[in-house]
Amino acid sequence: MKIHHIAIICSDYEISKKFYTEILELNVIREVYREERQSYKLDLAIDNHYVIELFSFPDPPERPSRPESCGLRHLAFSVENVFDQRQKLIEKGIVCEEIRIDEFTGKPFFFIQDPDQLPLEFYEM
Repeated sequence: MKIHHIAIICSDYEISKKFYTEILELNVIREVYREERQSYKLDLAIDNHYVIELFSFPDPPERPSRPESCGLRHLAFSVENVFDQRQKLIEKGIVCEEIRIDEFTGKPFFFIQDPDQLPLEFYEM
């Protein structure tokens, strides 16, 4: 039917929480601390649609993302205007790749990385 949510485990909860809520401006649905797991769980939304669970766990293992490793490659956000979104992120101090054009759709897009180097794409709809 549709994707319900994406789960992301971060290495530093406070840094990632700030990135996803202040830089990407996702809305907090709820935040809980699960004592038995020593884990925070932050549920985030875009336009009131639940999209990301942000987790923290003690000492999570690193996952390679480059060069192109197996598994989830990146998370893509649709935006109205890629050029405006890129400029907004640059003004917040985020390093953005240059805008590229999708060779099949002709749509512009670019990538950034979250605090754990997860590639994030912004794709113009």
